[in-house]
Amino acid sequence: MKLPRPSPLLLKNIAFTALLLIAASALYQLAARHSMQWDMTQTQFNSLEPSSIEVLKRLSGAVNITVYITEQDVKQGDMRRLIRKFIATYQRYKSDISLTFVDPQKEPEAMRTVAIQSNGEMVVEYGTRTVHLNSFNEQTLSSALLNLAHSKNELLMYLNGHGERKLDGSANHDLGDFGKKLQQSGYRISSLDLTLAADVPGNASLLLLTHPRSALLPGEVDKLLRHIDNGGNLLWLIDAEPLRGLEPLAEKLGLLLTPGSVIDPAAQDMNAPANWTLSAGYPPHAVTANFDLITVFPFARALGREESDTWQRQTLVEGAPRGWISSQPFNPSHQPRFDKNRDIPGPFSLAVALQRSVNDKEQRIIVVGGASFLANTYSGNVGNMDLGINMVNWLSNEDNLITIQPRSNKDGTVILSARALTVISITLVIVLPLLLAILGGIQWWRRRG
Repeated sequence: MKLPRPSPLLLKNIAFTALLLIAASALYQLAARHSMQWDMTQTQFNSLEPSSIEVLKRLSGAVNITVYITEQDVKQGDMRRLIRKFIATYQRYKSDISLTFVDPQKEPEAMRTVAIQSNGEMVVEYGTRTVHLNSFNEQTLSSALLNLAHSKNELLMYLNGHGERKLDGSANHDLGDFGKKLQQSGYRISSLDLTLAADVPGNASLLLLTHPRSALLPGEVDKLLRHIDNGGNLLWLIDAEPLRGLEPLAEKLGLLLTPGSVIDPAAQDMNAPANWTLSAGYPPHAVTANFDLITVFPFARALGREESDTWQRQTLVEGAPRGWISSQPFNPSHQPRFDKNRDIPGPFSLAVALQRSVNDKEQRIIVVGGASFLANTYSGNVGNMDLGINMVNWLSNEDNLITIQPRSNKDGTVILSARALTVISITLVIVLPLLLAILGGIQWWRRRG
C-alpha cells in the first residue's frame, strides 16, 4: 500500500515549527549565559547610580551582608522581601555579594555577639572590616561600601587653639557635618595644637587650616612652614579677614589676597544675598572631574596669584563672572553697585590647587577662598559637601575615591487644571463610547447589506 505524500503546506508547517523550536532553544541558551536587564521605570528605581557602580568595582573581594530582622514586621509586613529586592540591585553588578537574614527573636545570642542594637540592623563585612547600618537606601549602603574600600584609614588633622572652626564642632560656623562625612568615608580626624606639638605629625595625610580668630605665635607659624617645606599636604580655608600671623604662609604659596569680599549679582538673581558667590565653572582637574553640581560660597574671598616657578597652579572653582570685589563693607539693606574707580571686576578664582615635587614625592595643597562653604550652616547647599570630600580625597592621594550622590527621586505627580480634567472626562465618558458605537453601527450596516 502506497502512503500518501505529505502536502507542501504540511512540510512548510513542520519546517517552520522545527526552526521555531531551534531558535527558541538558542535564545534560551543565550539568555542563560548572558543575562541582560533594562530598567524602564521613570526614576530608574531598579538601577544603581554610576558612582555606586564604581564603588563596587573597587571592591575586589566578597561582601557579606547580614540583616538582623524578624520575618514579619507589624507595620511594614515582609521586610525581608524588600531587602532582598534592594540588595539584588547591587548583586547585578557584583555577584559575590551574599545576603543572610538572622531572626533576633529566634537567635538572641547571635544578636549579642555582634552588638546589634535594634531590629532591622544591617552588618556589612568586607575583608576584616565591618560597618553597621540602620537604614536601607542607596546613599547609605554605597557610602558604607566606599568606607570599606577606603582601607588606608588616613589621619586628617586640623589646627586648633586660636578659635578656628572645628571638624567635630556643632556650632553653625564649625565644620562638624563635614567632619562626620569624612569619618564615614574612612578618615580619622584629630585636632592639633602647635603650642604643644613639636611639629605637624608625619603620619598625618593632610592638615586642615581654617581662619584663626586670634594671631598665631611666630613659633607656630614656623612649624606650619616646616610642614610645607617637608612636602606636607594642606587644605587651607581662607576667610575675608586679616590673616592674623599667616602672612608668611600665603607668601610661601604665592597667594595674592585682595582685601574685600566678592559681590555676585547671580546670587541676587537666585534670591540669595549679594555677598554669596555661585560657582560659574570648574576647569579640568581630578577634583572636579565629572562634577557638575552648583556650589555656593558665602562671604567668599578671591584668590589672586603671584608669578612663581615653584608651584604648578590650577584653578578649581571660578565664580562671579558679572561680579566684583567690593572695597566697601557689605550692607544687606542697600543695593550693591559696582564702582569702576575702586572695585575689581570678576570673574575670580574661588579655589586653587598647588602641586610640586618635594623629596621625590608629589606635594598637594588646596586653598579655598572662604570656609563658610563647608560650615554646618551652608555645607548642605547643593554640591558643597561633595566638592569638599573630593578635595580631601585628592589631597590624600585617593584620586579614585568618589562621593556618592543621593538618588534624586523624580516627581511622577501629574497636576491637571480643571479645564483639562473636564476635557479628559468628556472624552472618556461621552466621546469615546459614542465613537465606538458609531463605528459598530457602520460595521453592522455593511454586513447587513
